[in-house]
Amino acid sequence: MSPEQDWFSIDVPELETLPRAIHSRSQNLLPRQKFPLHSHRWNQFVYATSGTLVVTVGDTWHVITPEQAIWVPTGVEHTTGALNGAEFRNLYVADVPGLQMPDRCCVLAVTELLQALIIELEQVGRSEQEDRYIDQLIALILAQLERLTVQDFHLPWPRSLQLNRLCETLHANPADPRSLDDWGRELGASSRTLARRFEKELGMSLRDWRYRLRLFLAVEWLCTERSVTDIALGLGYASTSAFTYMFRQAMGRSPTEWRTQRGRTASGSSREPIDRHPS
Repeated sequence: MSPEQDWFSIDVPELETLPRAIHSRSQNLLPRQKFPLHSHRWNQFVYATSGTLVVTVGDTWHVITPEQAIWVPTGVEHTTGALNGAEFRNLYVADVPGLQMPDRCCVLAVTELLQALIIELEQVGRSEQEDRYIDQLIALILAQLERLTVQDFHLPWPRSLQLNRLCETLHANPADPRSLDDWGRELGASSRTLARRFEKELGMSLRDWRYRLRLFLAVEWLCTERSVTDIALGLGYASTSAFTYMFRQAMGRSPTEWRTQRGRTASGSSREPIDRHPS
């Protein structure tokens, strides 16, 4: 995670074996809480029904929204943290015969049906009277997992101190209009040097990264009660219509349409502090 701001490490729950082919583990993470580098003896579907997660796998850093998840195969070391708090609803998935999932870490696009199934599994998972129903849910979840689309669209995060400072600042204030020349003066490097480092560490330009950052923050903020106008201005757009155009081009729906549709599915997600199935 970023060395520029403090992260608060929390323990990785201990679990010897999986009671079923899929085991749901739920925990509400506070802002800047993270699990340290670790691995599992099973696959992990890293997901949050609300909030933004930062997931690192090797040298790859991802910031994912509730419309995405990270698939982490058995034995792969990774860390997970929440930038501003998150409803962490991850799945442990056994290497069952015939499991047709990627053999590498990747970002997956989460369907509304799968999100609803995850919420339902979390809500009924503690009931001893629901065994048959839980088995049915698990079968549906497995079928859904294998149908998910691998997504190349993600927000990478830098590793160097200089770019971390830049990206942390823009994440805290995405309306910051400073150019590469401005940042070069701020960080003591030429704009050409910063541009090369951006391409090397993130695989894109500052302009493209800023665009992705604003889109990801838009999704996160639309999960709150902030108005669309307030979100547009907070992201640095000159008008609500300019923000709406960007969002529709990227997501296929206006911000209001996206929020309405997501609200129908997320209504079952608890806002109470929980830490279920910690072991």
